Amino acid sequence: MKKVVLRALAVLAVLLLVVSLPAAALERGDQAPEFTLKNLDGREVSLSDYRGRIVLLKLATTWCPTCKQQTDDILRAADLLVEHDVVVLEVFVQDSERMVRRFLRGKTFPMTFEALMDNGQAHRAYNVYLIPRMLVLDREHRVYHDGGQLFEEDLRRLVGEVAVP
Repeated sequence: MKKVVLRALAVLAVLLLVVSLPAAALERGDQAPEFTLKNLDGREVSLSDYRGRIVLLKLATTWCPTCKQQTDDILRAADLLVEHDVVVLEVFVQDSERMVRRFLRGKTFPMTFEALMDNGQAHRAYNVYLIPRMLVLDREHRVYHDGGQLFEEDLRRLVGEVAVP
């Protein structure tokens, strides 16, 4: 009986902690937090470098199966992304450069694409709690969508909505 009570108290404590955490997702219309991270060539890339362009911001890891699926969906929607001059910024939040290079090996991105190595900056700024986390940012880098995996159809719909002024 004592073990049951202790387990129940532990579960209750965890639930109270989770419920008390602030919501991590950004609301539609919020300004996306700025960041400057290094790409695989060591060049610093900032979100603000792409002001005036729609941005798909993917926060991910190389070892996440859903993150791999998300990359495939982005590539399947490449024609639309190119048509609307969309930038894809993929921020790897827990990986080494070697892991990222291996993850991207053999993939060709016809749209503007940057693989960025997070130094903790994006993880903190975006309060990453799930991966992949996909954000669609309008041309002023206000959040249009913030959530988990987006399938190809969702990507196409959201980019189409943001692209129409």
